[in-house]
Amino acid sequence: MSAPSRAAIYRALVRHELIVPVARKRTKDSYKRWERTRSMELWQMDVVSRIYLTDGTQLHCITGIDDHSRFCVSAKLVARATAKPVCDALLLALERHGVPEEILTDNGKVFTGKLQHRPTNVLFDRICLNNGIKHRLTAPYSPTTTGKVERLHRTMRREFFELNTFDTLEATQIALDNWVRDYNTQRPHQSLGDVAPTQRFELRRREPFEVIDGEVTTKEHVVLAAKSLRRVVDEKGRVSVLRFRYHVGKAFVGESVDVTSEGGLLNVHHHGVVIATHAKRHLPEADEKFTDRPKAARPTKGDEVLRAVDNQGAVSFAGISYRAGNPYRGMIAGVRIVGDTVQVTIDGKLIRTHKARHDRSKEFGALAMPNGKPRRKSVA
Repeated sequence: MSAPSRAAIYRALVRHELIVPVARKRTKDSYKRWERTRSMELWQMDVVSRIYLTDGTQLHCITGIDDHSRFCVSAKLVARATAKPVCDALLLALERHGVPEEILTDNGKVFTGKLQHRPTNVLFDRICLNNGIKHRLTAPYSPTTTGKVERLHRTMRREFFELNTFDTLEATQIALDNWVRDYNTQRPHQSLGDVAPTQRFELRRREPFEVIDGEVTTKEHVVLAAKSLRRVVDEKGRVSVLRFRYHVGKAFVGESVDVTSEGGLLNVHHHGVVIATHAKRHLPEADEKFTDRPKAARPTKGDEVLRAVDNQGAVSFAGISYRAGNPYRGMIAGVRIVGDTVQVTIDGKLIRTHKARHDRSKEFGALAMPNGKPRRKSVA
């Protein structure tokens, strides 16, 4: 009789609740490999830490790699990986190697402000905008998306940082530049068929360029807001836009996503990160319907009285306050009684409908004062 296999023993222990089952490690063949078709089409950039001088001072390295050629475009050491040093490293890479079409980063605050409580364009975003670079972000908790630059970190740490320690940042940078030069021009890369990255990178198109930093405001900086609407992903991992369904992924079932219309494409965003892109299937003339905003309703005809919206954003009618909204404070609103509802209007547009809560016996008195109660004159 043969001994039971390791998997059989594991299943028996789990079945009898003698051990707690753990998630199995994802197999390598389950990852989807991708690569851009030419150099300078996409750069991957990141920050690697835990680099130390002989006295224990920690350094950080702003790294960048060309997606197609694996050519290292940036390896800049800094004492602090804050926004300014990171962007200085980006500008240096652009001046040395040219301007790529796209840059892919994670969602760190030094790279983007799109996921902050109040979304904004940080310095890194502005540099990309000013130089016509499309800044792409990875999905949260997805380090494999920037797998090529992460693999560069592993190689750099194993072949350089673990073998060399220097007294100063400057000395470390000089030695690192020499290592990067050898990595780009001499070291064979397995994924490239054992050729050096420079052999692929040199095939890039060379065009004259001028690098613009993030402090300069250019026309490209003024970006028109794309049309957007919000949808909830259905049980099949799809969203519906203008009667057409677009696949997003079952991982997002039940999640709210934003769908933006840009040119001929629809981009699906989840927490500010693009998770799907599709070609539009609706006709161009249907673009005007691409909105979540309902058409302004017309108020029902009826007797109307005018009331001033108070500091709380409400109007008073028959002794009861009805909400109009904070944006309308200090404005004159119209109040209509329609059936058992109270309609509040501004400039003839219906803004709120409430269920009537006032004493209906006081209604006639309120309607008899179309401009509200006259204010009492103060007695000197």
